[in-house]
Amino acid sequence: MTGHFPVLYSFRRCPYAMRARMALAAASIRCELREVLLRDKPRAMLAISSKGTVPVLQTQAGEVIDESLDLMHWALQQSDPDDWLAADQILCQKLITMNDYAFKIWLDRYKYSDRFPEKPQQFYREKAEEFLSILEHHLSEHAGKGLLGEKLSIADIAIFPFIRQFSIVDRKWFNHSNYHFLINWLHDLENSPLFLSIMEKYQPWKPGESTVIFP
Repeated sequence: MTGHFPVLYSFRRCPYAMRARMALAAASIRCELREVLLRDKPRAMLAISSKGTVPVLQTQAGEVIDESLDLMHWALQQSDPDDWLAADQILCQKLITMNDYAFKIWLDRYKYSDRFPEKPQQFYREKAEEFLSILEHHLSEHAGKGLLGEKLSIADIAIFPFIRQFSIVDRKWFNHSNYHFLINWLHDLENSPLFLSIMEKYQPWKPGESTVIFP
């Protein structure tokens, strides 16, 4: 057993941790938040998840969830006030899989192009744009409100932090691109009360320090 709340190991800027925190906050699941320094991972986290990546959640019953999508589903199955799970889950998973595997590869190369000198940065951006075009098309079919419908779904929330990461590499280029629906979708999510609430800064957690309750 853990304490009064589930324990969440997180890193503020990690897109996987962002989407997990958004789901937990949307579901109003309060957690003991432990902000992690990735270069100095706490032994307590490694003891329950040898993967060494965030997010990691340990429930009050002692169950460990160390995959962000599993954590999102766990939270939303308990409470889903905005009906993020109402969209076609097969289509949701298809888009999320494209994001997490194909797009993520090109995103990393675009963001860290100096580490991949085999091709110019523009090449990696153009490869990543293949996914952006798919998202733009989906949004255009729903008046820009959601990827799979007239409102947000788990797919929107799971993909959003990675599109945000892509946009930050060259925000001027992104904001002047032809992805008009995607630009507005990103802007709305970045400025949503939900996202702003999960991006509060915390000091790295150390054993014995005061407990931080999130959200």
